[in-house]
Amino acid sequence: MSGQSSGCGFLMSVVVHGDSALNEQEKELNQRLRRLYPAVNENETPLPRSWSPKDKFSYIGLSQNNLRVHYKGHGKTPKDAASVRATHPIPAACGVYYFEVKIISKGRDGYMGIGLSAQGVNMNRLPGWDKHSYGYHGDDGHSFCSSGTGQPYGPTFTTGDVIGCCVNLINNTCFYTKNGHSLGIAFTDLPPNLYPTVGLQTPGEVVDANFGQHPFVFDIEDYMREWRTKIQAQIDRFPIGEREGEWQSMIQKMVASYLVHHSYCATAEAFAKSTDQAVHEELASIKNRQKIQKLVLSGRMGEAIETTQQLYPNLLERNPDLLFMLKVRQFIEMVNGTDSEVRCLGGRSPKSQDSYPGSPRTFSSPSHKASSSQPYLTGFDSNCCNGVSSNKSHSSSPHSHKPCPPGSGSTLPASDISINGSRSQLPVTSNDVDMEVDHFTNGVTESSSNGFLNGSSKHTAEPDDCDADMEVESAQSKRQLCGGSQAAIERMIHFGRELQSMSEHLRRECGKNSANKKMLKDAFSLLAYSDPWNSPVGYQLDAIQREPVCSTLNSAILETHNLPKQPPLAQAVGQAAQCLAIMARTGSGSCAFASVDDYLH
Repeated sequence: MSGQSSGCGFLMSVVVHGDSALNEQEKELNQRLRRLYPAVNENETPLPRSWSPKDKFSYIGLSQNNLRVHYKGHGKTPKDAASVRATHPIPAACGVYYFEVKIISKGRDGYMGIGLSAQGVNMNRLPGWDKHSYGYHGDDGHSFCSSGTGQPYGPTFTTGDVIGCCVNLINNTCFYTKNGHSLGIAFTDLPPNLYPTVGLQTPGEVVDANFGQHPFVFDIEDYMREWRTKIQAQIDRFPIGEREGEWQSMIQKMVASYLVHHSYCATAEAFAKSTDQAVHEELASIKNRQKIQKLVLSGRMGEAIETTQQLYPNLLERNPDLLFMLKVRQFIEMVNGTDSEVRCLGGRSPKSQDSYPGSPRTFSSPSHKASSSQPYLTGFDSNCCNGVSSNKSHSSSPHSHKPCPPGSGSTLPASDISINGSRSQLPVTSNDVDMEVDHFTNGVTESSSNGFLNGSSKHTAEPDDCDADMEVESAQSKRQLCGGSQAAIERMIHFGRELQSMSEHLRRECGKNSANKKMLKDAFSLLAYSDPWNSPVGYQLDAIQREPVCSTLNSAILETHNLPKQPPLAQAVGQAAQCLAIMARTGSGSCAFASVDDYLH
């Protein structure tokens, strides 16, 4: 038995290590393909990654994750030829596409063809012999372009050689390489949607494909850089003519509106002055939005909600979907230990979760005691379903908050769970947690991270903050739920129950909504893990997830001033991105090297 046990353990170890190696190879492949073909959206147009076990002739055998091809036919006449296509056609958005084939064995005669073919081309032939089929053959070095008659092209190839095939989707040409050296153009006027193809004809022939699983022998990235430079130069040479002044004026207006939209106060003022433009929003209003953005981007969601309600009364009441999203984010920040409601109860959050990458490290607000009152919130009535409870004194009972309005569900079914060693109650997510959340349009997700702290906000006091200087512990400190405070954990659990009640109330008032149901479920799922930050749902705790929340809230505020939800500059960038996507879908390969980001950065 002991021998069997040790044998099973060895086999298990082999399996585990084998899976780990495969995962590493897949990761390396994904990284290389993203670097080579950044414009390709694989959800729409997947890249070729292996040979297709379904799209081949019967004399072809596949192995090694469908990357190795061997011949298993008779090989007596050309009628015994056999080919296989890749799993997917080459996407136009690649711009330039490349794959390599290594000759493991030339077999009896070395009748091997490497090339391209369209869907539906006969696989009982070598590539190049039929219409919409193109191949470079190893026995004679000839190229075959939709014909059984070849043309002299390059050297023969045999065992040990590596043959590359490069498709240029900008000028619709193809060239081959041998052992890292280009052999020159082989085909022109290629049609779209071609598949990598390889064909064999005599026994013993074996080849391996490399679609990006390993570094290529040929320096394809250098060739791609050449074409990227050509396309960008072509864009730079686009004639502007007599409309240059008109275009410049329009661009200045777009830049000015962008600065105002994102609350770059000082920069917006300076830019408007230098370009003789008027700022179409009062400076005080810009600074109000700036203040709220600071709070959201630093994870202080409770204060952001309160400040929004004080500065823009009824905004969140009229937008219950927005309020729900903000409060779900507040729950996440409580788990993170960054929301003031849990920070004030003694918890601290680690450096990586306490600050936002786009904001200055030294951000501070006037220091107040935890029990001090806030004059600008006087008379403001907040409850669990409309803003954050403004009980800043934090009495000994973490549940001393106003109840939800009648009908919203004041008590919730709960399950006993253990959180970081303590017993607490986790709200059970309802099957009907629903509400709509605004999404971005025109292909652009607005980024709210940079420059929000430009300019000061002196016209009104900063919101109360128990940790006014936003101090952080060393990055080496262990992250703990709610900053490590038991009182903070209890407050977070209570807040979760309030959030559950709110969701059920909204379901009854507004109907079911799967998006918000998932939002709340994902947030509550953080409590299922001893280390939420390294869990499958831990991405929610990343500071970058505050950006879309900040952008959505900012857009809602702007709408109250009859200003656009998106600045024209963002809309223009989105339009350009959509144009590139349309170019990719219609087969224009130059879209691969016309990235908007390349010009913005």
